[in-house]
Amino acid sequence: MKITKASIEAASIRIAPYIHNTPIMTCKSINALYGLDLYFKCENFQKIGAFKIRGGMNASLQLTKEQLEKGVATHSSGNHAQALAFAAKMLGIKAYIVMPESSPQVKVNAVKGYGAEVIMCEPNQQAREETLQNIVNKTGATFVHPYDNDDVIEGQATCVKELIEEVPNLDIIITPVGGGGLLSGTCLGAHFFKPSLQVFAGEPEGAADAVLSFKSGNVEKAPFVNTIADGLLTTLSERTLAIIKEHVTDIILVTEEEIKAALRLIYERMKIVVEPSCVVPFAAALKNPEIFKGKKVGVILTGGNVDLSKFGEWFSPQN
Repeated sequence: MKITKASIEAASIRIAPYIHNTPIMTCKSINALYGLDLYFKCENFQKIGAFKIRGGMNASLQLTKEQLEKGVATHSSGNHAQALAFAAKMLGIKAYIVMPESSPQVKVNAVKGYGAEVIMCEPNQQAREETLQNIVNKTGATFVHPYDNDDVIEGQATCVKELIEEVPNLDIIITPVGGGGLLSGTCLGAHFFKPSLQVFAGEPEGAADAVLSFKSGNVEKAPFVNTIADGLLTTLSERTLAIIKEHVTDIILVTEEEIKAALRLIYERMKIVVEPSCVVPFAAALKNPEIFKGKKVGVILTGGNVDLSKFGEWFSPQN
C-alpha cells in the first residue's frame, strides 16, 4: 500500500466519527520566557487520552468481515493497547492485548476497562512478540502493529493535517519519536499538505535508537534504555526509518532532567495533564531555542495517560 494525500484525506473522513479534532493551545508565558512561538496540538485530550486512537481506529475500520469475526491483537506498553481496545469496543469485536509487566497500571486498567483481554509478559521485545504470536496462532486474530503498518501511519498523519488546517502558516513541526509511527505520519502529512514545513523530532537520551538509525541509515538499538518516557522505548522499523530518513530535518536528544523540567513547566504554566513521553519534543525546543526562534512551531502533545503515583519520584527534591 502507498500512502498518498488522497488516502490520508480518506482516513481523516473514515475516523472522524470516532475521534476528536483536538484543540490547539498556546501559552503566552512560555513563549515569553523562551522567545518562542509554539502551537500545541493537544492529543492528550483525544479519545483514550492519546493520538494512537487515530492509527488504531483507521486500521481496524479497514479489516475484512472475516478478520473482524476473529478480532484483533497487538503488543503495547500502553497507548496503542488502549487505542486497539477502544477500536474493538466500537466495532463490537474481540481484542487481545499483550502488555509488558512494566506497563503503567493506569494504562493496564484502561485497556481492561475497554473490554480487551490483557495478557501480561516479561518486559522485553522477544517476550512480547512470542506471547503475541501464540495468541494469533490460537485465535486467528489480526495483528495490528503499533507503528509498522501503513494503515496506522496513515491514521497518525491526520493529526498534522488538522494542525496545518488550523495554523496554516506554521514553519516547523516537532513530535516525539519511539517506533516512528507518529513521526512517519507527520512527515507524510507535512509533505502532502504543506511541503515547506520542516519536521523535527525529540528523543530521550535514555532510549536513543532513532537518532542513531537516522544517522547510520540502518535500524539501530539504543545503547542503553533508562527513561521516564515509557511510550518511547521501541525501535524504528525499516518502514518508518525509510520515511523519516527522507523527510526529517533532525532528531534532538534530551536528558531526563530536561524531560522533567518540560513536564513541570506544562503542568505549572498550561495547567493540562500530559505524560513524560509527550513533552519530549517540547523539551527539545526549549533546549535549542536558536533553531526555533522567529518560527511558528507546532508541537504535538501526544498523550496524557500519566501514572500519578510517579509524581513524587519525578519531582522529589533529590530529582
